[in-house]
Amino acid sequence: MCYYMGMSKKILLSGVKPTGKVSIANYFGAMKQFVDLANEYKSYIFIADYHALNFVQNKKEMEQNITDILLDYLAIGLDPKKVTLFKQSDISEHTELAWIFGTIITMPYLERAHAYKDARAKNKEINVGTFNYPMLMAADILLYGPEVVPVGQDQKQHVEYARDTAQKFNKIFGETFKLPKEIIMKDMESIPGTDGRKMHKSYNNTIPLFASYEEIKKCVMGIVTDSGEGIPKNVYAIHNLLRPASELLSIYESKAGKYKELKELLIEDLEKFIAPLRERRKKFEKDIPRALQILKEGGEKAKKVANAKMEEVREKIGVDVY
Repeated sequence: MCYYMGMSKKILLSGVKPTGKVSIANYFGAMKQFVDLANEYKSYIFIADYHALNFVQNKKEMEQNITDILLDYLAIGLDPKKVTLFKQSDISEHTELAWIFGTIITMPYLERAHAYKDARAKNKEINVGTFNYPMLMAADILLYGPEVVPVGQDQKQHVEYARDTAQKFNKIFGETFKLPKEIIMKDMESIPGTDGRKMHKSYNNTIPLFASYEEIKKCVMGIVTDSGEGIPKNVYAIHNLLRPASELLSIYESKAGKYKELKELLIEDLEKFIAPLRERRKKFEKDIPRALQILKEGGEKAKKVANAKMEEVREKIGVDVY
């Protein structure tokens, strides 16, 4: 599936929820691709603040989280001259299209969504936003006609839902939406956290992407190891994000059972990787109004694309009668 505007580049879209500090798993699992693919694709990268409302319902916290994600985007190297950075809530077409999708998608279909099933399994009182999450995600994606959507393995289903929704809309109302494809970085399907489970902020087992040296040290020294392991698998898996296996395996074999030495080496390598990102982020922090202006300008560019697609959608469904 390709989307062309004359001879322009194919389109990429992805985003991050502003629900807390991003981790190295967020970076290597998805965000790194935003930077690596910026020259190859016309990229739209957004802050999913309406999705975050399912988790953050405090004004000051939301404002801070949005600013933090913006600074994170800029610090990892997303260039606003190459990438359109915008905030979901600035584009009303997202929620409008999500409502339209909700009129053609069934409840049993949405009940198969991972987020909904996870909430039910935990006996949580589930809000409508969590239940309808896939439809807003589908709208986020389909408005911009992307060829590819870089995501982590746990978000693959969102792109599948977007494809299914596009196909159903197209079948009912005529060809309107392109079918996107997910990109999942090889060997990044599941990055372990410090407790051995998948690295995820809800488990409180992450290593923050912009952690201080002391934070890095505390996180790494807290990584769970099995006394029966010659090579501590959790330490190795995280270290493998920073060094190739061809280089790393011999080091770990030579230091088999020496967990403290291996953790100290991981601390050293993490600091080398994180320190430049941390310093770059501090520079952007000094001029937050400028950073917010970048976000606003990106929203204005994204709005034009979203509005054009919504005009087509309104005409297709029959509400454009004037």
